[in-house]
Amino acid sequence: MTDPQLARRLGLTDAVLIGLGSMVGAGVFSAFAPAAAAAGAGLLIGLGIAAAVAYCNATASAQLAAQYPVSGGTYVYGRERLGDWWGFLAGWGFIVGKTASCAAMALTFAAYAVPGPWQRPAAVAAVVALAAVNYRGITRTARLTRVIVTVVLLALTVAVVAGLTGGTPDIAGLVAVPSPGPLEVLQSAGLLFFAFAGYARIATMGEEVRDPRRTIPRAIVTALAVAVAVYAVVAVTLLVVLGPARLATSRAPLTDVVAVGGWAWAVPVVAVGASAAALGALLALIAGVGRTTLAMARRADLPPWFAAVHPRHEVPHRAEVAVAVVVSVLVLTVDLREAIGFSSFGVLVYYLIANLSAFTQPPEQRRFPRWLQVVGAIGCLLLVATLPSPAVLSGLLVYAVGIAYRAARLAVARR
Repeated sequence: MTDPQLARRLGLTDAVLIGLGSMVGAGVFSAFAPAAAAAGAGLLIGLGIAAAVAYCNATASAQLAAQYPVSGGTYVYGRERLGDWWGFLAGWGFIVGKTASCAAMALTFAAYAVPGPWQRPAAVAAVVALAAVNYRGITRTARLTRVIVTVVLLALTVAVVAGLTGGTPDIAGLVAVPSPGPLEVLQSAGLLFFAFAGYARIATMGEEVRDPRRTIPRAIVTALAVAVAVYAVVAVTLLVVLGPARLATSRAPLTDVVAVGGWAWAVPVVAVGASAAALGALLALIAGVGRTTLAMARRADLPPWFAAVHPRHEVPHRAEVAVAVVVSVLVLTVDLREAIGFSSFGVLVYYLIANLSAFTQPPEQRRFPRWLQVVGAIGCLLLVATLPSPAVLSGLLVYAVGIAYRAARLAVARR
């Protein structure tokens, strides 16, 4: 029997905005502080490295999504190009890594939106509310994302203008800061890679995009290019206004930039923008994790119960409810910076497999040079190796659990 299919309702603009909403929210308001703690002003070099690796990964994802326009992203690509186990490792890494990202985005929203004692309950409320939006259908997700991205870009513009015109930028002082070593720069790149992974949302929703072979590659590259430009402007502003040391310890860097600039009236504007950015990323992340869960459940790599598609709303409703429950538990128990490092580990493994999968595509399916996949794979391995040791150890542990689960399921099936 044929699996129930999702409806193709997204156009190019919708797909770009969903990817951009994921990336802008994830990076601008949460990743620069830990990157500054790792490398100081060297985070700008780290940002460039992360962007280059992300571009290689984006070309791999775009090329594969054009050939396999179904839900599941690299989980599907790995199975088709490399074998079932490779696909499972990609899907497992995506689900656990992006579930941690969901927790990070919910906590980022709460950090900007409400006082300390209320932050975790507010984060859970955000998860539940956005899961409800996704439950109602992908077009509602796209409409809300359009509004959120507009609010975020306006708030970022206010913050940058406030910092550069109202503050006292210290470029000379920034140059005088001791240069970080290669390891510190690469560690910042690994943490900042967390910010670039939003384009994966477009590929994981390949079953819901109109004319996917044309739309998905264009949407992925466009969303990434816009995000890189935004990150570069914001990163320079944060460093010259706050300085590396203050940025490294800031819990709300862009709010601090506005305050330094003397635009007290704009602090609530930036807080609203930060909250909206985190919500936009969370909205797209829940949708992406739900659809990868759907793809894995269809092939029994997760319990088949999650493969249900709602008869009216045409979404993987059981998978999305399960994602919301798990994320809510994480929100109540994890620290934001731990979630970012752990997420980067899972996502880098995911894109390593995407690059390996794209490398095997025949010439008639290729849209980009094969050497980009080689560079992307090496970059992913390098960034994984330089992540903080707790992130690497926890990532390896979670992968061990996933491998044991699938091995046990296959053993039972053979009997």
